[in-house]
Amino acid sequence: MALAFQFEYYLMLALALVALGLAVWSLVDCFMRPAPRFAQEGKRTKGFWLALTAGATLATVLSVFQSGGILQLIGACIACVYLADVRPAVSGRGGYYNY
Repeated sequence: MALAFQFEYYLMLALALVALGLAVWSLVDCFMRPAPRFAQEGKRTKGFWLALTAGATLATVLSVFQSGGILQLIGACIACVYLADVRPAVSGRGGYYNY
Protein backbone atom coordinates (compact mmCIF):
# COMPACT_ATOMS: atom_id res chain seq x y z
CA MET A 1 0.00 0.00 0.00
CA ALA A 2 2.89 2.35 0.68
CA LEU A 3 4.08 1.84 -2.88
CA ALA A 4 0.72 3.03 -4.22
CA PHE A 5 0.86 6.20 -2.10
CA GLN A 6 4.41 6.88 -3.20
CA PHE A 7 3.42 6.40 -6.85
CA GLU A 8 0.50 8.78 -6.42
CA TYR A 9 2.73 11.40 -4.77
CA TYR A 10 5.26 11.35 -7.60
CA LEU A 11 2.54 11.34 -10.25
CA MET A 12 0.89 14.43 -8.72
CA LEU A 13 4.29 16.11 -8.43
CA ALA A 14 5.00 15.44 -12.11
CA LEU A 15 1.61 16.87 -13.11
CA ALA A 16 2.23 19.95 -10.97
CA LEU A 17 5.61 20.49 -12.65
CA VAL A 18 4.06 20.14 -16.11
CA ALA A 19 1.39 22.70 -15.18
CA LEU A 20 4.10 25.00 -13.83
CA GLY A 21 6.05 24.69 -17.06
CA LEU A 22 2.99 25.59 -19.12
CA ALA A 23 2.22 28.58 -16.91
CA VAL A 24 5.78 29.92 -17.04
CA TRP A 25 5.85 29.46 -20.82
CA SER A 26 2.60 31.38 -21.23
CA LEU A 27 3.78 34.19 -18.93
CA VAL A 28 7.12 34.63 -20.73
CA ASP A 29 5.43 34.49 -24.13
CA CYS A 30 2.89 37.11 -23.07
CA PHE A 31 5.71 39.44 -21.97
CA MET A 32 7.37 39.13 -25.38
CA ARG A 33 4.32 40.01 -27.51
CA PRO A 34 3.67 43.67 -28.46
CA ALA A 35 0.64 45.24 -26.79
CA PRO A 36 -1.06 46.57 -29.96
CA ARG A 37 -1.34 43.04 -31.40
CA PHE A 38 -3.76 42.02 -28.65
CA ALA A 39 -6.28 44.73 -29.53
CA GLN A 40 -5.65 44.31 -33.24
CA GLU A 41 -6.61 40.63 -33.10
CA GLY A 42 -9.71 41.21 -31.00
CA LYS A 43 -8.29 39.71 -27.81
CA ARG A 44 -8.30 41.30 -24.37
CA THR A 45 -5.51 43.73 -23.48
CA LYS A 46 -1.95 42.67 -22.82
CA GLY A 47 -2.30 43.77 -19.18
CA PHE A 48 -5.28 41.47 -18.75
CA TRP A 49 -3.39 38.47 -20.13
CA LEU A 50 -0.27 39.33 -18.13
CA ALA A 51 -2.32 39.42 -14.95
CA LEU A 52 -4.06 36.15 -15.80
CA THR A 53 -0.87 34.30 -16.73
CA ALA A 54 0.98 35.71 -13.69
CA GLY A 55 -1.88 34.49 -11.48
CA ALA A 56 -1.76 31.11 -13.18
CA THR A 57 1.98 30.89 -12.57
CA LEU A 58 1.53 31.80 -8.91
CA ALA A 59 -1.26 29.25 -8.52
CA THR A 60 0.81 26.48 -10.06
CA VAL A 61 3.85 27.37 -7.94
CA LEU A 62 1.66 27.03 -4.87
CA SER A 63 0.27 23.73 -6.14
CA VAL A 64 3.77 22.26 -6.42
CA PHE A 65 4.27 22.81 -2.70
CA GLN A 66 0.84 21.64 -1.56
CA SER A 67 0.38 18.62 -3.84
CA GLY A 68 -2.06 19.74 -6.48
CA GLY A 69 -5.67 20.62 -6.05
CA ILE A 70 -8.01 23.04 -7.71
CA LEU A 71 -5.36 25.76 -8.01
CA GLN A 72 -3.27 23.53 -10.22
CA LEU A 73 -6.23 22.87 -12.49
CA ILE A 74 -7.18 26.54 -12.74
CA GLY A 75 -3.62 27.62 -13.48
CA ALA A 76 -3.15 24.95 -16.12
CA CYS A 77 -6.45 25.86 -17.81
CA ILE A 78 -5.57 29.56 -17.99
CA ALA A 79 -2.13 28.79 -19.40
CA CYS A 80 -3.58 26.41 -21.98
CA VAL A 81 -6.21 28.92 -23.09
CA TYR A 82 -3.50 31.52 -23.63
CA LEU A 83 -1.23 29.11 -25.49
CA ALA A 84 -3.97 27.62 -27.65
CA ASP A 85 -6.04 30.70 -28.48
CA VAL A 86 -4.30 33.99 -27.77
CA ARG A 87 -0.71 33.11 -28.66
CA PRO A 88 -1.41 32.02 -32.27
CA ALA A 89 -3.51 35.13 -32.87
CA VAL A 90 -1.02 37.68 -31.53
CA SER A 91 2.02 35.99 -33.01
CA GLY A 92 1.10 37.08 -36.51
CA ARG A 93 1.67 33.62 -37.98
CA GLY A 94 -1.81 32.23 -37.73
CA GLY A 95 -5.00 32.34 -35.79
CA TYR A 96 -8.61 32.89 -36.61
CA TYR A 97 -8.27 36.29 -38.24
CA ASN A 98 -5.00 35.83 -40.13
CA TYR A 99 -6.00 33.76 -43.12
